[in-house]
Amino acid sequence: MPHVTVDPGTRNNPVYQVGGKSFVFFRNPRPDAVDPDTGERYPDVIVFWVASEGDKLAMVQDQTSPYFTTPHFDGHPSVLLRGSRVGEISYEELAEVVQDAWLSRASPTRARKWLEEHRLS
Repeated sequence: MPHVTVDPGTRNNPVYQVGGKSFVFFRNPRPDAVDPDTGERYPDVIVFWVASEGDKLAMVQDQTSPYFTTPHFDGHPSVLLRGSRVGEISYEELAEVVQDAWLSRASPTRARKWLEEHRLS
């Protein structure tokens, strides 16, 4: 995706940004995302911005989906995915999630230009 910068973030977990706005980042282990059996904090949570609450709900309401959210992210336009579960989605789906995250945070001009160049508008 164009105009992307990578910030090292805390604990050197990458934060991908466009125009100074994050759209994908890797979280540090937090108490809101834990293994229900062991109580251990997930060390591999990736956060993807989404365009709307409707998009978020569509991704997290399917119980078979690897996407999830936590109360910490209530009202926040993002979904979570454990790195260990990335293999459950196709490369094409992952690419679409990253593209949609970028589009949700890019300036309208950058987003429109990218969509025009990729004939997705």
